[in-house]
Amino acid sequence: MAEITIQVTDSEKTFLQYMADFYGMSLSDLIKKYSMDQLEDEYDSQIAQVTYKKFLEDNQETISMHEILDKF
Repeated sequence: MAEITIQVTDSEKTFLQYMADFYGMSLSDLIKKYSMDQLEDEYDSQIAQVTYKKFLEDNQETISMHEILDKF
C-alpha cells in the first residue's frame, strides 16, 4: 500500500484526532474517507460543468417531462 505524508499544525492535528475519535475511526481512515468524498464530489461537479458547457455549445434542446409523458 502507498503511503502519503501531510503536514498539519498541532491544532489541526488535535482537531483531526478529535474528529477521528468522535467518529470512532483511525486518523488515517478519517482523512481518507473525507478527502476522497470531497474529491469525488468536486470531480462530479467539474464533469457536470464540462458536460453542460458542451450541451450549450451544441445548441441541444431539452424536452420537458410533461412533453415526454404526453408522447408516451
